[in-house]
Amino acid sequence: MPAVLDLACELIRRRSVTPDDAGCLDQIGTRLERVGFTLERMRFGKVDNLWATHGLADESTLVFLGHTDVVPSGPEDAWASPPFEPTIRDGVLYGRGAADMKGSVAAMVVALEEFVAAYPDHAGRVGLLLTSDEEGDAIDGVRKVADVFRQRGERLDWCVVGEPSAKQKLGDLIRVGRRGSLSATLDVRGVQGHVAYPDKADNPIHKLAPALAELAAGHWDDGNDDFPPTSMQVSNIHAGTGANNVIPGNVRVLFNFRYGTASSAENLRERAEAILDRHGLDWKIHWHDSGRPFLSPPDGMLRAVVADVCREWVGIDPEQSTGGGTSDGRFIAPLGVEVVEVGPVNASIHKVDECVTVDDLERLPGLYRSVAERMLQVAGTRT
Repeated sequence: MPAVLDLACELIRRRSVTPDDAGCLDQIGTRLERVGFTLERMRFGKVDNLWATHGLADESTLVFLGHTDVVPSGPEDAWASPPFEPTIRDGVLYGRGAADMKGSVAAMVVALEEFVAAYPDHAGRVGLLLTSDEEGDAIDGVRKVADVFRQRGERLDWCVVGEPSAKQKLGDLIRVGRRGSLSATLDVRGVQGHVAYPDKADNPIHKLAPALAELAAGHWDDGNDDFPPTSMQVSNIHAGTGANNVIPGNVRVLFNFRYGTASSAENLRERAEAILDRHGLDWKIHWHDSGRPFLSPPDGMLRAVVADVCREWVGIDPEQSTGGGTSDGRFIAPLGVEVVEVGPVNASIHKVDECVTVDDLERLPGLYRSVAERMLQVAGTRT
């Protein structure tokens, strides 16, 4: 069995539902330490993080970034085969995390093993940063590691994120940026009472409805050449006691903005709160800014190299996109690092019967290794 397939299967067998790493990082660390990598384990709260490097810390650094945690499988009997028992059917590997992103993590590990074996005295530095807190709250994972890097002046130049980026075939799309994500938990207060006596109560749902309609219909910006217009989506509304004859005393609404560089989190907050004030609500709101938008520069070296490698390895001129959700790249980019995401097809991620084709998985280490070879040749002229 090819090395990448064997490692991917070993990782899938570990039930590493976020934030439990289930020993994945120890397994990977042992392999990389064996080929000369220096390991630094960082644990924050219940989250394990691993920073593995090869080369000199003061030289140009290429980081591969990934996560070993996965989302829950959902009902296991809905899967064609057990979600934590890797299974190959018709050239496809099935299992939770196969695409998001244990397949990519395995490919990065194999690529780095091959790279340092071929170039033991390579220019620059290569690193692998892994967390077990990407699919969860993302508080004690790469966010905290990035704070440590910032405080100690860790040199990072380029970052390849292994998130599943492709639409139909490996290499057909790379992500060169991501939108920001701003979430809100809004509470609107009223007065509980009997539905037969509305004059003795104050229904917060009725009071909120016009304001919520205005928020949902809002035109926040027009986007720009790099990002689509900002979108606002309500994800949950909760109120009441469960009885149909009680006017609730409170309604809670969860909503989220996905935004590019045409708006700022501060401006979106101010405009949303102005709408609530204008409608005369008794409200309070908690905002969670989970990451600002970032964009790899159009003339960035990593962006150009990843696109060239995709053309050569899979024969595709990749679409260069800023779509999709968020990734841990949002914590690394503010350090002044050029970030590009490239990985397998994302059609099955978080779904029952998550999968990746064996062909794509076996190509991925070569793609990542080729990126490292080219970037560190560049590093040799810039160090």
